[in-house]
Amino acid sequence: MNSKFNPLFESFSLSSGVELDNRIVMAPMTNFSSHEDGTVSDAEIAYYERRSNGAGLVITACTYVTPNGKGFPGEFAGDRDEMIPSLARLASAIKGQGAKAILQIFHGGRSCPPELVPNGEIVSASAVAEEKEGSVVPRALTDAEIEGIIRDFGEATRRAIEAGYDGVEIHGANGYLIQQFFSPHSNRRDDRWGGDVNKRMTFPLAVVDEVQRVAAEHAKQPFAVGYRFSPEEPETPGISMDDSIQLVNTLADKGLDYIHVSLMDFWSAPRTLDDNRPRIEIILETVGGRTPVMGVGSIHTADDALKALESGVPLVALGRELIVEPDWFGKVADGRESEIKTTLTKDDQERLVIPDPLWNAILNTPGWFPVV
Repeated sequence: MNSKFNPLFESFSLSSGVELDNRIVMAPMTNFSSHEDGTVSDAEIAYYERRSNGAGLVITACTYVTPNGKGFPGEFAGDRDEMIPSLARLASAIKGQGAKAILQIFHGGRSCPPELVPNGEIVSASAVAEEKEGSVVPRALTDAEIEGIIRDFGEATRRAIEAGYDGVEIHGANGYLIQQFFSPHSNRRDDRWGGDVNKRMTFPLAVVDEVQRVAAEHAKQPFAVGYRFSPEEPETPGISMDDSIQLVNTLADKGLDYIHVSLMDFWSAPRTLDDNRPRIEIILETVGGRTPVMGVGSIHTADDALKALESGVPLVALGRELIVEPDWFGKVADGRESEIKTTLTKDDQERLVIPDPLWNAILNTPGWFPVV
């Protein structure tokens, strides 16, 4: 291995005691490939096995914690105990390749397709639809339902523990339910769950508290809890960078194992703050060494990953790049980083072990992947 890449392969200890062999993470990515009953498919298992050899940590695609939270066709379930064997299959596949396994837990809120949830009833913080064509106006959740969903996140965490995962990641990003409660666009409530930025944190923080409570009660081995968030929204009103600074400042006092910043470009600058520095730099400044920050976004080559690590983040996540190049880790470790592929061809599906639903999404979503 080229010695300049040694920092990428240094071990890292999370505060929970989970030990990572290196600083490279497989980011959570939906693959649309689970069975209709919510169980993990053989194609999914093969897909993860192909990509887990060499990663310090693998974060799964999101799993829904309650039936009305299913956000994608082919999403696997964590909403009932009958799913524990399915969840365990995936954890075992990932860990069998040497990586630590994190289950991402999720509720889609107003982003759920009506055909995927019971009675086609979409729910959210408030009765405000997404700003896109064909969006359904959701029903505002009641106080009791909100409390129930918080418990559902805890129950999904218990199932993750029983299934053998090394931790969970709370999906508070990408416009889904937890973010919907934090957003002034989707949360217009005037009860204890809404209002100013601090009141809009109530639901996200309650989920964190419940997940941590369950982890402390049930985990017999080190068990990590991370939180993923998106720093800004394009809507008006929407989450501003200043809102997110306040959120991460509060999260940093929660004893989380990491905060995962969901970005399309690791080095992107904020839109809603008079500061041209990269968002990741502002977040690192805010967290002040209290909680590890994980960065992601358009990191393809080993040099890209090294540059990201040099920003001060201890963990660097690769997303779409690991679909294109599942041998990324091995090529860097073997000094063959110049052979890393950053594009794919229409003939690559079998070689890359990509399930049919994900492959079809790649081919039919212009600009999503560099297909040559």
